[in-house]
Amino acid sequence: MRFTSIPLIAGFLILALLGPARAEIIIKVNKNAQEMTVMRDGDVLYTWPVSTGRTSYATPSGSYPAFRMEAEHYSKEWDDAPMPHSIFFTKFGHAIHGSYDTKNIGAPVSHGCVRLSPAHAATLFAVVKQDGVANTKVIVTGSEQAALGRAKSSRSMLEQAEEDRSEQPRFMPNEASLQQQIFITPPH
Repeated sequence: MRFTSIPLIAGFLILALLGPARAEIIIKVNKNAQEMTVMRDGDVLYTWPVSTGRTSYATPSGSYPAFRMEAEHYSKEWDDAPMPHSIFFTKFGHAIHGSYDTKNIGAPVSHGCVRLSPAHAATLFAVVKQDGVANTKVIVTGSEQAALGRAKSSRSMLEQAEEDRSEQPRFMPNEASLQQQIFITPPH
């Protein structure tokens, strides 16, 4: 009896020294929808709009382990562009990071990275830091072309609506308003 309790105590000591178990963080990026879903142990924590790579600068699809984090990073490839709260997931420099170009979040306009609003990037960075970058996986699916097609379709509908509006007369008098008009004739 005495000998079986020693391995049990040793096991508890090892667990105590290792610290609490880390959760698995999955970051799913859907390029079609330009959307990110962040999950911890299968539970959805956040869903945010993102901006992925534009034409000729596609964000690579696939499943990647996150491997490096930098709270303040500047792009060496793109004129020292700020990349706050960067989480790197490819050896080619692709990262998830904040972007101050918030008006374009939701459209594929980046040079291959996954852009988030600065606030969302800070939140994601804190989650990954808490649970460990080694416990984080980035899954990228879809196509920027699908998102571009959707954006073009939406833009076409907006342009058509503007065109339709511009073709309509600004004021269309009805019969009642014509009867109420007062005509002044100059004196002779």
